[in-house]
Amino acid sequence: MLGHYPNTIEPVCYQLANLSLHGLASGDSSKPPLLCLHGWLDNAASFIPMLPHLLDRQVIAIDWPGHGYSSYRNDHYHFIDWLYDLLQLFELNKWQQIDIVGHSMGGMIATAFASSFPERVKSLTLIDAFGFITEQPSNTTEQLRKGLLQRLKSRDANKKFHPDLASAVKARLAVSDLTEDNARLIVERGLVRAEQGFVWRADPRLRLASPYRFSTEQAEQLMKDLAIPVQLIQASDGLELVGRGVDYYGKFVSQLVHHNIDGGHHVHMEQPEQVAQLILAFISAK
Repeated sequence: MLGHYPNTIEPVCYQLANLSLHGLASGDSSKPPLLCLHGWLDNAASFIPMLPHLLDRQVIAIDWPGHGYSSYRNDHYHFIDWLYDLLQLFELNKWQQIDIVGHSMGGMIATAFASSFPERVKSLTLIDAFGFITEQPSNTTEQLRKGLLQRLKSRDANKKFHPDLASAVKARLAVSDLTEDNARLIVERGLVRAEQGFVWRADPRLRLASPYRFSTEQAEQLMKDLAIPVQLIQASDGLELVGRGVDYYGKFVSQLVHHNIDGGHHVHMEQPEQVAQLILAFISAK
């Protein structure tokens, strides 16, 4: 059965402007929320391995729009729109000064949000994410053209079908460093049954190139404006982009705590207890 979870995990849904944001909740609902934000083409299930180690906190892991069970956007996906999704979520729940955990793309979004709204964020933990994907100003026109042309092609794009769950898991394993069990967690939440078998829930438009990206100078300013405690959990075999980000942006983040642990890009799924312990120690000290 797809999406069958232990009874310690409950589904949640938040109605934002023009879309429904789904997710998973676990732990002590009387405690302040710990908001977990997944990476590109993952979903809330990527945090399931950590949940048994965070039961004394109220953990909420969302599916970003176009991912998991959440709605597709009416139009295309812009980085700034992810920030507005977060702001709406905070307003809806009347959240003030909560802790955020962000993995990969979720970490980039959380970084920009925390920089823009430091009064709403108590602490930020980044899992194999640091800085932003940027573009040189000299490449602005080329990037704009590429992004817009890809949108034209996407109108006629067909979704890929898989005959069974095993086929979809195999496809995910081919493009990631996930173990089979961890890939299955993400894939199960990322599939929907169809006449031809199974099809990915994720919006195909998520794969399109962004027509616009921050410049290095803009990204630098966002990192300088991080006026909250920040913890980076960097994976030994994670993204090279993270290491480059630390080298360039690390000096701008005044309240940075940096940990290196063994594992790949999804280190929070490989080493869930160790990552959870680091998170709990960090947020308890703030």
